[in-house]
Amino acid sequence: MCFHSKQSKDAQTLEKRYKAKLESPGLFKTGDVNGFDHPFCAIITNDRQEIIQFAQWGLLPTWAKDKSLQNSTLNAKIETINEKPSFKGSSSQRCLIPADGFYEWQWLDPKGKKKQKYLVHLPGEELFSFAGLWNCWKDNQTGQTYHTYTILTTEANALMSVVHNSKKRMPVIINPKAEKEWLENGKLEMFNDFLEADPLKSASEQMSLWDE
Repeated sequence: MCFHSKQSKDAQTLEKRYKAKLESPGLFKTGDVNGFDHPFCAIITNDRQEIIQFAQWGLLPTWAKDKSLQNSTLNAKIETINEKPSFKGSSSQRCLIPADGFYEWQWLDPKGKKKQKYLVHLPGEELFSFAGLWNCWKDNQTGQTYHTYTILTTEANALMSVVHNSKKRMPVIINPKAEKEWLENGKLEMFNDFLEADPLKSASEQMSLWDE
């Protein structure tokens, strides 16, 4: 799964990379991102590809009564998005989520009491795009409208089967050459086989900061 990511590139780099303009520069931040905080992150949606928007991590379907569902919609299994009630209404609302890394934990014992944290990235920590779905949700209590998104996941490849050895899943990363095709409901072309993974020091210390 993917609940913790990293986006450390500046705004100008994102705009140049995606040939798009930031819609709300004041919302732009860099650094580590914890999905369980439901932050507003940069995304590029299929309907406004010339704009880098900001949406809250954790997709909310139109029928959601409140935001409590978000902890379970940070990720969506690509195999079942057309079946799950939370996602099937957004299956054609595709987006790209810029990042330059994400974090996973390798279980060091059968029950996962000891874990090793890994930073997973492309060579040189190059900017890449998670494949995602988005939706616009209205809070009936406040009348406020939220843009929300989820990151798609798939079965782990050889590298991620070793790193994420508990659930053996990985986020879907789009081939840069196929990003526009993905947004326009074309076929999925993944880029995950180019990933690298670096173990990070002091697993116990990291767990105190990132425990799920």
